[in-house]
Amino acid sequence: MTIAEKKVTLSNVDMLSLLGVNDANLSILEARFNSTISVRGDIFNIKGVLEEVEIVEKVIKEMAYVLNTSGKLSKNDVEMILNLSIEGKEVINDEDFDSIVLYTKNDVVKAKTSGQKKYFQIANKNDICFAIGPAGTGKTYLAVALAVSALNKGIVKRIVLARPAVEAGESLGFLPGDFQEKIDPYLRPLYDALDDMIPSEKLKGYIEKRIIEIVPLAYMRGRTLNNAFVILDEAQNATDVQMKMFLTRLGANSKAIITGDITQIDLPVKTKSGLIQAKEILSEITGVGFVYFDKEDVVRHKLVKDIIDAYDKFNGNGK
Repeated sequence: MTIAEKKVTLSNVDMLSLLGVNDANLSILEARFNSTISVRGDIFNIKGVLEEVEIVEKVIKEMAYVLNTSGKLSKNDVEMILNLSIEGKEVINDEDFDSIVLYTKNDVVKAKTSGQKKYFQIANKNDICFAIGPAGTGKTYLAVALAVSALNKGIVKRIVLARPAVEAGESLGFLPGDFQEKIDPYLRPLYDALDDMIPSEKLKGYIEKRIIEIVPLAYMRGRTLNNAFVILDEAQNATDVQMKMFLTRLGANSKAIITGDITQIDLPVKTKSGLIQAKEILSEITGVGFVYFDKEDVVRHKLVKDIIDAYDKFNGNGK
């Protein structure tokens, strides 16, 4: 008989709802198992016979999954999860649980490919993460999910998302409408991602209070961003000067993710992409991580992989 001790850390979970009123759900677990189960903050500590500790860990993870996907966790839910787990059945497997980035209003955002799982790990490990690869690999969507997750956990106090408005020459002045109308077409993908992850009224409040900001890259100059999760999207269209400007905005207790596709640069021919330069000069810096996607990480329509393949072959880059 092997005695084991296991710590289970839960993220994005309402611990009061998970444990139940007066810790009623925790009491159900304690009544069904001989293991010692203690909770401090968002960490469960389980100690007992190895086989039972593993079952308790699975039950706790599945309770969190049910709570976050359905919005509630009843006594009957806990009993159901217990019975399934003891019988060797499961609501969600460990691999899926460890890949979850964010529970949203409608779904679960999780890393689906090996490249995305590596992205998740590197972004969590480093204060600055570069995600480079073709369209459809989830670079932007997962970056936004990681930022929303950090905001929900209280790790950061705000999110700042930026994009170069290359097509408008970054001046935007000649376009019709007010400032918001001018920049909306260039920033719409970021709004779409946020809209998937945060209820509309809550998102509106965040934007009005500037807890979440979505701005053209040119408007980042001169700022210092403390306690923030900062994302630069479409970074292949940032110049070398703009990239340095963006990276040096990072203040205390902040993180940054920079996403881009170096095969889709829209800058003038003689203008060097800041993303390509950053690849060359920052790869050896501790705290800066790089992850590279390929067509195997595409999670959009199945034809997207074939389209990327066809263009690679046409340009002589086929594998």
